[in-house]
Amino acid sequence: MEQIGFIGLGIMGKPMALNLIKAGYPVSVLESSHAAGVLTEAGAKAFSNSKELAKEVDVVITMLPDSPEVEEVVSGQNGVLEGIQSGTLFIDMSTISPSVAVKVHGLMQEKDVEALDAPVSGGQVGAENAALSIMVGGSEEAFNRALPIFQAMGKNIVRMGEPGTGQTTKACNQMIVGMTIQAVGEAFTLASKAGVDLARMREALLGGFAQSRILDLHGQRLIDRNFQPGFKIKLHKKDMGIALDAGKEHDVDLKGTALVADQMKAAIEQGYGEKDHSALVLLLEDKA
Repeated sequence: MEQIGFIGLGIMGKPMALNLIKAGYPVSVLESSHAAGVLTEAGAKAFSNSKELAKEVDVVITMLPDSPEVEEVVSGQNGVLEGIQSGTLFIDMSTISPSVAVKVHGLMQEKDVEALDAPVSGGQVGAENAALSIMVGGSEEAFNRALPIFQAMGKNIVRMGEPGTGQTTKACNQMIVGMTIQAVGEAFTLASKAGVDLARMREALLGGFAQSRILDLHGQRLIDRNFQPGFKIKLHKKDMGIALDAGKEHDVDLKGTALVADQMKAAIEQGYGEKDHSALVLLLEDKA
């Protein structure tokens, strides 16, 4: 099996890397990561920097917070580009700007390396259960090579098209998720103020046309008052910014996206940025 270097062991990356180990892949990580100890205990090998890691593996996967972090890991001092070998496969599973994904693809091509942008959806639960949805941009040949690796981390895996299309698809995903969370939050706040039993309302709505995974999972979070982050508001706000930038680039007026992005900004200013994105409801409750 191909040796995999995994960079970015956060809320999502850590369980994704563990699932690769469970699937039998030899995995390498950076020793500086706060979760490196957990991975090495599970069998991973640790390297001091991205350059040294990239030299020794067949596939490099990054799972980082934003475009600047990806660019730094790829192009910075002791970065991936300094060590990566011809014939290696580079997969970025972060959620970043489509234009940066295209740029990274070009840099990898100069090293005779195929690259895929492969952002994911499904949150921490999806990462832990190897049930992520993975949307992939890049060549069909690179996608076919990566498919067994993706299958160790996800279930719904779709090649979208050329480089950058995976990231554009993820931006669209985040638009829909963000606006649906806003809708669920507004509905639950209204129902609560009107004296409606929220558990019963959730049960009723799940049997009708309003049914959604967000109503199911985040509706329960609202009832339980559980806002421990599966996906932080501050990160979703970043993703909405990526979507708005893409809208400007393609001359599409994204009014709903802009509204929810403003709500997320206000929630961050209120000190809710580290909470789960379902905590948008707290802003509505504060105003109510």
